[in-house]
Amino acid sequence: MPREAALSKDVYDVVIVGGGHNGLVAASYLARAGRSVLLLERLDTTGGAAVSSRAFSGVDARLSRYSYLVSLLPPKIVDDLGLRFQVRKRSISSYTPAERAGRCTGLLVGGGEERTRAAFRDFTGSDAEYTAWRDFYGTTGQVAKRVFPTLTEPLPTREELRARIGDDAAWRMLFEEPLGVAIEDRFTDDVVRGVVLTDGLIGTFADAHDADLAQNICFLYHVIGGGTGDWDVPVGGMGALTTELARVAREAGTEIVTGHEVVRIQPDESLSLVTHDDGYGEATVGARKVLVNASPEALAGMLGDTVDNPAEGAQLKVNMLLRRLPRLRDTSVDPREAFSGTFHISEGYGQLRRAYREAAGGRLPSAPPSEIYCHSLTDPSILGPELAAQGYQTLTMFGLHTPARLFVEDNAAARDALTKAALAELDSVLDEPIADCLALDEDGRPCVEAKSPIDLENDLRLPGGHIFHRALAFPFAGETTGRWGVETAYPNVLLCGAGAVRGGGVSGIPGHNAAMAVLEG
Repeated sequence: MPREAALSKDVYDVVIVGGGHNGLVAASYLARAGRSVLLLERLDTTGGAAVSSRAFSGVDARLSRYSYLVSLLPPKIVDDLGLRFQVRKRSISSYTPAERAGRCTGLLVGGGEERTRAAFRDFTGSDAEYTAWRDFYGTTGQVAKRVFPTLTEPLPTREELRARIGDDAAWRMLFEEPLGVAIEDRFTDDVVRGVVLTDGLIGTFADAHDADLAQNICFLYHVIGGGTGDWDVPVGGMGALTTELARVAREAGTEIVTGHEVVRIQPDESLSLVTHDDGYGEATVGARKVLVNASPEALAGMLGDTVDNPAEGAQLKVNMLLRRLPRLRDTSVDPREAFSGTFHISEGYGQLRRAYREAAGGRLPSAPPSEIYCHSLTDPSILGPELAAQGYQTLTMFGLHTPARLFVEDNAAARDALTKAALAELDSVLDEPIADCLALDEDGRPCVEAKSPIDLENDLRLPGGHIFHRALAFPFAGETTGRWGVETAYPNVLLCGAGAVRGGGVSGIPGHNAAMAVLEG
């Protein structure tokens, strides 16, 4: 019998398309407010990109396969929904290995102010870069405290947000001038400059001086999370959050149906029609409001509209499981500390510029910049007890400046070549090849998998592999944005995913804001 027969109603107050974390947040708020809510998910499980997976056959390790860290999830959402979910802080912010005077050294940021100051002094030869670092992030910290609370409020205007920040120099630095200007004015060391710039490039293909300020917008979202800019490790993996969200949504009364792909939306001011396919055939359900936890491109397809500027992602994701952490060429730092924060590879300022220019010119970066996270050092619960006892560790690598256009002609060949080059860059700062540390799955294969933008599009329907669904926007109202930043051209159809204004990241913010827009209506 077709699974659609399990639906309890012909018409719902709200139909939510897509069961990622934002769709589950919206469902929970709306069901708790007494609305009848149906959530339709294409895949067999909810969670979208925020899931934990046993990526390697026969190996008891649950990797946060696509989304890694949590910064933008407001405590308000956790408290409002009564989520039983925890994150853990990382004591080390970052480690960046580099060649200095013919030897491999590195910059370790974290472990307290005095330790960080000493690390900067040892790495750069003076206190000047640390003083500039402290002042720069002191400014962004003040901006974060003022901007972060606005993300779950109606969109402020540009002038309202500027007044709320109350610092014209900070406004100019982050909202008006290319990020490269601030970096070059304040820092002189190439590695330090690169570490700052990377937060403007995660998931965004841009140069430090791009006039459209895409790098500034990305940077802003990376430094305002929680009002601190901290990026934390989800306890139990990212799937722990979405599993908890699904529980809360169901207990509130949401009807969650998986294995149903929405193929068509016919919007109407009083009753929209949502057609879905469960693998046996199509069926249609009515909705007074439709919330779409999918990309604007996917929504356009469901509506029969066209997209003028298709999105394009620009990252390589590599997941690994190690038998042990590798030894470093820089013997002054413990690998357990170096890998416990963000481990930067080939991300000096000049290296980032060169990689961008190569990719913009149609070539894979010759020295791919990337950064690595070892979640199991902060949260060993993602490993089975036997693996944890033996010292196994997870590594997830996020590669920059790899636009989807470079993979279109031959995805497999480009992905394999880029992965090989990225791991070679990692090997250049290790005292042993990373391949010697890789665990093996039950079939004797090395535990390493890579995902290009094309793979992310195929796996998760991310347009062009874009992890934010489309280019991020500053968190203030524009000429075409509505009160909450979730509105579309169709009054009863709202975005509740990463493609909304103030979307992107594992935040729940678009889900919250779409729910508020419905409850106000």
